[in-house]
Amino acid sequence: MDIGMLWFDNDKNSELNTKVERAAAYYQRKYGQSPNICFVHPSMIPVSEKQRKAAVIELRTSQSLLPNHFWLGIYSQ
Repeated sequence: MDIGMLWFDNDKNSELNTKVERAAAYYQRKYGQSPNICFVHPSMIPVSEKQRKAAVIELRTSQSLLPNHFWLGIYSQ
C-alpha cells in the first residue's frame, strides 16, 4: 500500500476492532471503497490475540506508526 488514510482514535472505552471499523466506515464514505488493510503500532495488538483481522480488514503492525494511529488503505497483491 502506497497511499492510505491516517486515522487517530484514542478512545479508551473501545476495543481495537471497533476503532478499526469506525475508521473503515469513514474511509468508505470518503473514498467510496472499503479498505482491506490497516497498519497499527505493535503495542495495539494484544500478545494473546492470534487473529489479526478486524472484520474483513487485515491488521498489520508497523513501528513507524504511533499508538492510537491507524493507516488504512487498499492493498492489491
